[in-house]
Amino acid sequence: MFDADRWQEIYHVLAKNKVRTALTAFGVFWGMFMLVVLMGSGNGLRNGVMGSFGSFATNSFFMWGSTTSMPYKGFQKGRYVAFDNEDTEALRRELKGAEVVAPRCQLGGYRGTNYVTRGKYSGSSFSISGDIPEIMRISPKKIVEGRWLNQKDLDDKRKVAVIGSRVRDVLFEKEEDPIGEYIKISGIYFMVIGVHDLEFTSDHSERELESIMVPLTTFQQAFNWGDRVGWYSIMGSDDVLITDLEERAKSILKKTHNVHPNDPRAIGGWNAAEEFGKISGLFIAINVLVWIVGIGTLLAGVIGVSNIMLVVVKERTKEIGIRKAIGATPFLIVSQIILEALILTGIAGYLGLSMGVWVLEMVNDAIGAGAGMFKNPEIDLSAALICLVVIVISGGLAGVIPARKAANVDPIVALRSE
Repeated sequence: MFDADRWQEIYHVLAKNKVRTALTAFGVFWGMFMLVVLMGSGNGLRNGVMGSFGSFATNSFFMWGSTTSMPYKGFQKGRYVAFDNEDTEALRRELKGAEVVAPRCQLGGYRGTNYVTRGKYSGSSFSISGDIPEIMRISPKKIVEGRWLNQKDLDDKRKVAVIGSRVRDVLFEKEEDPIGEYIKISGIYFMVIGVHDLEFTSDHSERELESIMVPLTTFQQAFNWGDRVGWYSIMGSDDVLITDLEERAKSILKKTHNVHPNDPRAIGGWNAAEEFGKISGLFIAINVLVWIVGIGTLLAGVIGVSNIMLVVVKERTKEIGIRKAIGATPFLIVSQIILEALILTGIAGYLGLSMGVWVLEMVNDAIGAGAGMFKNPEIDLSAALICLVVIVISGGLAGVIPARKAANVDPIVALRSE
């Protein structure tokens, strides 16, 4: 293996026809390059899409009231189902397996925006919501100044607010401390007790930076909501199937509001666990497709190497015959041909791997950290090692058929050939 003459011979064989060697190596190079780039791009897409979940609890779901589509117990269809504080207590009492039941109200409804002022500063794109402290377990936020809501704020119906970092940028000077200052929402003053930011960025999380959260009880009283609740965020324990938990939660609310048990429209919902599972399944399929396409392209290059090695064996028939005539064993002949194929595919594959990683790094630097649905296109160490294994196996496969042909050369026939 480490015989200097053998390595010198490999060099002369590959350098004898530089154009042919280069074109053959390019097939392997391109196959490996495409495999790496496709894998990195798939990871970039996955990171972007999964990043939209951020640190959001995927074992959770949402429910909101809608209109009934079936008559029941004397009630006609088309009746609107509105949640209230009694529903919250019923869910907390009867919904086994739920770790957090978080009622929420939002001024102007879902995606509603509101006008907020502070002295000469104002903003009109802010969302105002009434929350409980436990919502932080479902949709975690990073408190960068002050504190988060607590149970005392809820019990005393304090007029306090936690604002997003973008709200702070609009309503306060750059170096101004917002904690303890007051903002005005629909004519009512709230004291700022905290500022939150996000560890993950996405289209959804960017909107959260424009949110203002106040205690739920304060919201209901200040904005004349009475005991109404807009919707629920519910997180299940790890050993509970979220789909079953959602169905049980809807059954409890349907019973409370005299809704037909089979009415599909009375209570709307969005299951984060289901959506997360669908996306995870999609990316498994994408990864399988990437490997099929990448390895297929790589094998095309390997077949090219095998064909070229067959040509090389044919050109060296007389030389191989002489070697066998003077005592060279079939093993030495086979190992020589396979080693030549390994060197060719190994160098070309390594260059393709390196170039692919370099391109991914360039793309990553170009798009930066906040690239929406595509970020951090990279391959991990295990994937890179798998690629290297693929290179070695490919090199060995490329040389098997030519090596067997060379080993079967008849020395007498070879010496007679021109």
